[in-house]
Order: sequence, then C-alpha cells, then structure tokens
Amino acid sequence: MKQYWNVFWTAFRLGCTSFGGPAAHIGYFRNEYVTKRKWLDEKSYADLVALANFLPGPASSQVGIAIGTMRAGIIGGFFAWLGFTLPSALVLALFAMLVKTYRLDGAAWIHSLKLVAVVIVAQAVFDMGKKLAPDRIRQTIILGAAAAVLWFSTPYMQIIVLLLSGIIGYMAYRKTADTTEEKVSFVLSKRAGGIAFFLFFALLFLLPVAGASISSPMLQLFDIMYRTGALVFGGGHVVLPLLENEIVRTSLMNKEIFLAGYGLTQAMPGPLFTFSSYIGTTMYGIGGAATAVIGIFLPAFLLIIGGLSFWNTMHHNKIIRTALVGVNAGVVGILLAALYDPIFTSSVKTVIDAVLVLVYFALFSIWKLPPWALVLVALLCGVVVL
Repeated sequence: MKQYWNVFWTAFRLGCTSFGGPAAHIGYFRNEYVTKRKWLDEKSYADLVALANFLPGPASSQVGIAIGTMRAGIIGGFFAWLGFTLPSALVLALFAMLVKTYRLDGAAWIHSLKLVAVVIVAQAVFDMGKKLAPDRIRQTIILGAAAAVLWFSTPYMQIIVLLLSGIIGYMAYRKTADTTEEKVSFVLSKRAGGIAFFLFFALLFLLPVAGASISSPMLQLFDIMYRTGALVFGGGHVVLPLLENEIVRTSLMNKEIFLAGYGLTQAMPGPLFTFSSYIGTTMYGIGGAATAVIGIFLPAFLLIIGGLSFWNTMHHNKIIRTALVGVNAGVVGILLAALYDPIFTSSVKTVIDAVLVLVYFALFSIWKLPPWALVLVALLCGVVVL
C-alpha cells in the first residue's frame, strides 16, 4: 500500500504543477521520474514516450500510467493516472458548477475566455503543422482534411478523414518510411495486453449499441467520452473538435459554455482531457463529471497496458508506422477546421474581439506568457474592456 501511495502522491504533485500542455508534461515527468527519483533510466523513458506518441490518446497521461505500471503494477498505473488527473478535474468541475448555478452564459469574462480558445488552438495548429507536415503532400492532406470536415459536417466524417489520410500517407511514403529498428521490452505479459486490447475494442463497438437500446443519459455521456478518447491522435488539443461534434452539434450543451470551459482548461495544470470533467458537471453534476472523466481516459489506460505488451510488434509494423504519417497530418486538418468553426465563428464578432485575439496571440506566442497567466489577463480584459 505504501508503494501505491508513493506513486499517487508523486503524480498528484505533478498534476498540481505541470503547466504548459503535453510537451511540457514530458519534461516535468523526466525531471521527476528519471532525474530525481531514478525510477527508470533515460533509454526506458524515451521508449515510453515513443510508445505513448504511437498510440491514440493523451500522451503525457499514458506515459504517467506506464511509469506507474512499471513501478507498482496495473494498480500502480491507476494511482499514477488518478494523481495526475485529479487536481485539474476538481477545479474544472467547481468552475462548471459556478457557471451553471449563476447562469453566466453571457458574462463578458466568459466571452473573453472564448477568445483565449481562438489563440490556443491557432498556436496548436501552427506548431503541429510545422512539426507534422514539413512537405507539400502532408500540407495538402491538412488542407484537404479541413475542407472535408467543414463541407461534410456528419458525425463520422472525422473518422473517414483520418482513414483516408492514413491511406494517402501509406501510398505516398511507403518507399521512404524510416525502417530503423530497436528492440525494447516492457514488463507486462502478452496475455494482459491481449485482454486490454479486447476490452478496448469491445467497448468501442458495444457502447454505441447499448446506448441505442438503453435510454440512459449517463450511458450516452460515457459512450461519447469513450469514443472521443479512443480516436484522439495528435495530442489533447484534438479533443476539442471531436467533443464539439458530439456535444455542441447535437445540442447537448450551449456553444458559449463549451468554449468558455475549453479556454479555462488551458490554464489548468495536468492533462487537457480533464475538459471532460467540466462537460460532465455542466450536463449532469458531479456524477456526470466522474462518468465523463473515466470514459475519456479509459481507452488511454487500456491502450497503454496493451501497448506495453505489444510495443515491438506495433512499432516495427511498417504499414502502421507509414500510415500514421498521413494520419498525423489529417489530425492537424481537423483541428484547423475546428479553429474556424465553431471557435472563430462563434467568438470573434466585433473589431474589439479581433483586437483582443491579436493581443492575446502576441502575449502567448511572441512573449511566451504561460497559459494560466494568459487566462488571468483575459479575465481582466473581460471585466474592463468588454
């Protein structure tokens, strides 16, 4: 039990202090787990980061789960996830209750937080595009994916876009894909990994069937969150268009309230997936928060457990590795589409809004103001300017 507490408390402190998004989290984790505590060496840590980036889901959370699992088994992985997730999930749930109780839909500071969301997503599109699409083919995939999602606003278009992007990526890069191999072994048996993968796919296909046959709002919310968590490639920012498609376009939540919560999430330490806590609380209270958080993180947990067992097999499959080159570009395209609709179209209504977006962008991108400080500036501007 002491070992579990040690894993939880270490992760909890990281969950309270790890500002800056997934890339920054990886740096915080390395400093804590490799440099200070020496729970694993540099090579093993680099391999875990590679595995987490290979799988869909929140990469930093999956790295934390993997380290907890290596330290104290699967239960240790659970406590590592709980500690890292709990701080921001609680704060966002409290914020959601405040918004819901006092009917703050039209408040100026809520609108200012929506403008922060414009800046955060624009920067994510720029950074991810520069890293994941350095050539003309992948840049074309980005624009084509964005156009398709904007033109065909059906629930399954994003999945279709990612599949087509993967096919194009494989066809375009199959002769030039990196084939360098290195053997890495992790601690779990293939039996444990097989069970994890079976549960992942069983829930992915059975939850929608159960939701269609059982009239349960909580089951519907769990299904939405599970499918979202299972389909997020490219980092936490991609959760925005997926959830917007499921939550806002189906009229389960007001667009303004949705975007305000997303803007505040940027100021939180810990994983961006805790945005689910805000959504769940807004819809169904604390029970909804627990349902949403568990639903969106469960795929990441099952995938990293399976991945620890089958890492070599997946990582060295040339078809999968090559297809992911296109999938990653498609992810950026989906995010670009979300930047326009719903974020820009519902947030920037006046010249003052446009000016504030430019000011926030300068503070965030040029002067490197941390997200939490940007949110404080936006709250002040919402009171004074808007």
